[in-house]
Amino acid sequence: MKDILIIVVLGLIMLLNSMDVVTDLGLGVPLWHIVEEGMIVLASGMCFVYMLWEMRRRKREVLILARNLSATDKQLQTITDEMRRARSNYSEAILQQFTDWGLTQSEREVAMLLLKGLSFREIALVRDTREKTVRQQASTIYTKSGLEGRHAFSAWFLEDLLTG
Repeated sequence: MKDILIIVVLGLIMLLNSMDVVTDLGLGVPLWHIVEEGMIVLASGMCFVYMLWEMRRRKREVLILARNLSATDKQLQTITDEMRRARSNYSEAILQQFTDWGLTQSEREVAMLLLKGLSFREIALVRDTREKTVRQQASTIYTKSGLEGRHAFSAWFLEDLLTG
């Protein structure tokens, strides 16, 4: 939503300054003033186009991520009832561990996406937040869990499965 607001403001700046340049040309305003306002129109126009391009690029990335998650969900629907119960029990155990570590709801969401293998950038896109925020939340998750990073965090949940 904030991107749309920025694009609208840039568009208004570009439009209003363009109208001002046209008016100034008719009034015989000094050339340096017209060039200055023309540069504002050009700069705001370039930012306007860049923001539009960036929004479309991010939208495509989110759509690709959504398709990938949907495909994964479809694959999971084909597993047997026994595996479905085991998966459900394991998910409950993971969520209980998150509770034991005192993770907030946002941290739980980030932690689950980390366990699913998403990058910080992908998590930020999925959660519609900044990558820096995701990194800070991940750091807090590692601190609360007493683990030293993403690999140790993921391994902590896999270790018990592999020691059978």
